[in-house]
Amino acid sequence: MERKQGFFSVVRGLSPSRSRSKSPARSASPMSGLLRRRRNNGSHHVSQPDPLIFRAGSLRPAEALSPLKEGPDPDGTDAGDSRMEGRWAQWMKGQLARAPSVSTSTCKRSDLRLLLGVLGAPLAPVHVSALDPFPLLSIKDTPIETSSAQYILQQYTAASGGQKLQNSIHNAYAMGRVRMIASEFETANKVTKNRNSSKAAESGGFVLWQMNPDMWYVELALGGSKVHAGCNGKLVWRHTPWLGAHAAKGPVRPLRRALQGLDPRTTASMFTNARCIGEKKINGEDCFILKLCADPATLKARSEGPAEIIRHVLFGYFSQKTGLLVHMEDSHLTRIQNNGGDAVYWETTINSFLEDYRPVEGIMIAHSGRSLVTLFRFGDTAMSHTRTRMEEAWAIEEVAFNVAGLSMDCFIPPAEIRLASISEACEFSQGPRVKTI
Repeated sequence: MERKQGFFSVVRGLSPSRSRSKSPARSASPMSGLLRRRRNNGSHHVSQPDPLIFRAGSLRPAEALSPLKEGPDPDGTDAGDSRMEGRWAQWMKGQLARAPSVSTSTCKRSDLRLLLGVLGAPLAPVHVSALDPFPLLSIKDTPIETSSAQYILQQYTAASGGQKLQNSIHNAYAMGRVRMIASEFETANKVTKNRNSSKAAESGGFVLWQMNPDMWYVELALGGSKVHAGCNGKLVWRHTPWLGAHAAKGPVRPLRRALQGLDPRTTASMFTNARCIGEKKINGEDCFILKLCADPATLKARSEGPAEIIRHVLFGYFSQKTGLLVHMEDSHLTRIQNNGGDAVYWETTINSFLEDYRPVEGIMIAHSGRSLVTLFRFGDTAMSHTRTRMEEAWAIEEVAFNVAGLSMDCFIPPAEIRLASISEACEFSQGPRVKTI
């Protein structure tokens, strides 16, 4: 326990009222003071970094990264210009349509926004709560696909540390490093690939806090920009440099990154209503496949105006040998209809591979992994199709549970958040009024 003495002594001194400003979007987050003091203490890491992730450019918690002036105009404009979002949306559409080269600084900024928009803080398909009891295994009058899934989840819970130990966890903290790259851009007549991935990749890091019931907060810094998002149990919000703070529409949902081997209890709850649809080898390992679909009511609640969420499906691949989740595939399809024109569809698929499971205080945590992302845009004509491929690698450096001093004040949404409902087409829409999380 000597390793964690410095960390916990810092957490006990956390004062959210002092560390949170009235405008978090323009200053340090409520966790910044904690991370700044923690870095000075020089605590050791839980794991060694993944070889794929560079040390150069990694997150420096002591630095408060202020939002950048984002937009298509390289010489900069007033960040408060109400026309900025509309200009950005039109410019973004043009960048994707022409498959930009990463050789220009403008296109590199476009890549960075795309990476943060898709991989910064994606959410799980459906709402789950830490207060919901875990269902008992039932065979009578239950379809075999459902009962098989329940049995697989029981094995997963046992392999992850057991239900009793997981129920004793009231809050959690994780810090890690990430490396992202937009690796390929494809249009109807051209494919552009990043030839020098080591130089084109963006390095950074993230910190994640969770607290029962259903509260979480994440900061991810990458390439000089920062995305932070959170949930106070009733409202999910996100802040990006180019859109500011905005609320998510629909039910409260967990952060997808927490399902990537960091929160086994929420992961098991997420697949409670899943079905076992078969088996498949993942990296030479036999796995059971569980499939979860967002229900129509949830999809409708997340849709608004020109943006309609057609489907959101999550596949979990659980090792038959260890019982642990080793692969996760997340796919959702959005239809956008603007101003009576042709409909445009966006299909986003994220494949995540979870690796290097090791126990932390008795809980099995995946200490590294990678995600492969495909963003496919298509419409009525083949010439309008575009496909963008992105990659992410991450390594977990530190994990702790039941952190003393963590309170509900640390999960308060930003003061300037817009409480109006926001739809999910924001990153790629044609107009300024369509925003997403």
